[in-house]
Amino acid sequence: MRIKVEADTRSVVFELNDSAASKSLLLQLPMTIEVKNYSNDEKIFYPEKKLDTSGTPSARAKAGTLAYYAPWGDVVMFYDHFGSAPGLYQLGQAISGVENIALLSGQISIAEC
Repeated sequence: MRIKVEADTRSVVFELNDSAASKSLLLQLPMTIEVKNYSNDEKIFYPEKKLDTSGTPSARAKAGTLAYYAPWGDVVMFYDHFGSAPGLYQLGQAISGVENIALLSGQISIAEC
């Protein structure tokens, strides 16, 4: 399972794991949504519906990690090392365009590819 995140001429492709949370995200695609910078290591967006985290592995985030932070209900795209946190779940990993994550801004389009 792969998704493509695009903004302007920049794109990132993520390979998703086979978790309930990843499948919950796929069911909401395609979507166009605002991405926000959070801290100095991640971009976040809020899908319309919360993701099902049952059986989803905890994340140890690094550059390119796609994760879900259940306490806030946001999907996180990391562009630098982070580590782990309670409630942070692994969705997948960037397989191309990891250098573009930090440059994403405004409206992004997300679709299965």
